[in-house]
Amino acid sequence: MDIELSSEQRMLADSVQSFVSEELLPLELEVERAGEVSAEQGDRIKRKALEMGFYAANLPESVGGGGLDYTSLAIMEREFGKVSHALHGFAWRPTELLMACNDEQKSRYLFPCVTGEKVECFAITEPGAGSDIMSMATRAKRDGSDWIINGSKHFVSGHVEPDFAIVFAATGTDDTPRGPRKRVTAFLVDQGHPGFEITRGPRCVSQRAYLNFVLSFNDCRVSDAQMLGDEGEGLMLADKWIKMGRVWVGAGCCGRAERLLELSLEWAANRKQFAQPIGKFQGTSFKLADMATELQAADLLVMHAARKADAGEMTPTDAAMCKLFASEMLHRLADHAVQIHGGMGLMEDLPIERLWRDARLERIWEGTSEIQRHIISRSLLRPLGA
Repeated sequence: MDIELSSEQRMLADSVQSFVSEELLPLELEVERAGEVSAEQGDRIKRKALEMGFYAANLPESVGGGGLDYTSLAIMEREFGKVSHALHGFAWRPTELLMACNDEQKSRYLFPCVTGEKVECFAITEPGAGSDIMSMATRAKRDGSDWIINGSKHFVSGHVEPDFAIVFAATGTDDTPRGPRKRVTAFLVDQGHPGFEITRGPRCVSQRAYLNFVLSFNDCRVSDAQMLGDEGEGLMLADKWIKMGRVWVGAGCCGRAERLLELSLEWAANRKQFAQPIGKFQGTSFKLADMATELQAADLLVMHAARKADAGEMTPTDAAMCKLFASEMLHRLADHAVQIHGGMGLMEDLPIERLWRDARLERIWEGTSEIQRHIISRSLLRPLGA
């Protein structure tokens, strides 16, 4: 990463890089073929991450986390991005949404997540409401002092089956200057709670060992004590997570792109055709030049967004630009890497085909490229009254 870092930030990057190289990358092919990380492998990764201080580095020191700023977290995310989400999920980052827990909820949910005893999931996407959150069909209806939840969520991803879900449901309708708007509220629902079922979703061609789940709610009764934040605060909480999540996607894409560039450089320098390294041919060398330039640009966008977040100045447009460019940059670099490696780029013997497949997902989750372009263009046109 050719970005100016402080000595502390460089030490952090080097530490995470060593952890990824020594603890995670050697397992990557095995877990890809198995379709999951074994319990023994996951426990070992988690213990090591806790020892290294990586686990919950994003949460404040006041709750037992590492208390790192957003710039440092972007550096960590970039290095962890070089390996499968299925593996680095065991080492890294419970959701900051849990900081909205009240005191009782902190003891039951937040603190166990900080120590690695519990794992949460973020459940907002539905079969009929992906990018269009306002089409959410999951409802929570007031019944006395309780709420009854009905509906379903899908594409709920995670490295293991979650112990509880942060579930977003419509709890009513509010009148706004733009017309009626659903009131969305977040609830904490434990696995095994009556009326709540978690099943495995279909296997994805990208991130094959990273799991996805379907969550079903059938007259699932929860109390007010299970509400995260206040009624109607769900979208505000979700937006905070999604906005920073787009920066983390951008950072992870940069890490994966750097890995692709390094593999391509090594191949271009050593693979010979017509009695010379293929890197000497313009068709290859120009691809490498484009790869390095685009990666540098994406890195700058990510660090710019992270530093603005630290200053409390990051906008949805900053996050959208970061996610859009970095994810599409990774797609282009992955395609170039396959082309540089030729037929070997599509063989399982090398990680290129896996990184190529995994790259496709980045333009979809945390908001599609089309959604990011909508956010960016809207910010440009609204000040002009369009």
